[in-house]
Amino acid sequence: HLLIQIIFPLRTLQLLFDARADLLLQMRDLGLAFEDRVELLQAIEEAGSLSSAAARMDVPYRTAWYKLKEIEGQLGVKLVTTHSGGSDGGGSTLTPEGREIVQRFQRIYRDVEDLVRRRFEREFAGSL
Repeated sequence: HLLIQIIFPLRTLQLLFDARADLLLQMRDLGLAFEDRVELLQAIEEAGSLSSAAARMDVPYRTAWYKLKEIEGQLGVKLVTTHSGGSDGGGSTLTPEGREIVQRFQRIYRDVEDLVRRRFEREFAGSL
């Protein structure tokens, strides 16, 4: 048998692959994926209203509203404050608790991405 060793430098593998991970966080007892709720909170903060956030995420307003109320009910805390009418037309902002949840999940996602990237680099730093 002829053994042929192929050596791929890390740079070559980095050109062939993107090291990334998809993180799925589910709420106990409900099986609800939490990422879309965090994404909704981020969109509300950026867009300034629940209706604009729903449009940005391409989901019906009623679905976005239901998801928001569902997560607020499960956590037992208000995550969004709404401001109605007026010359600015109203809108929505995250409560301090809503911002804290978004920030914590952003840190988790960032840490997981860093871990996957470092592990990939360590795993393929040598030769195959």
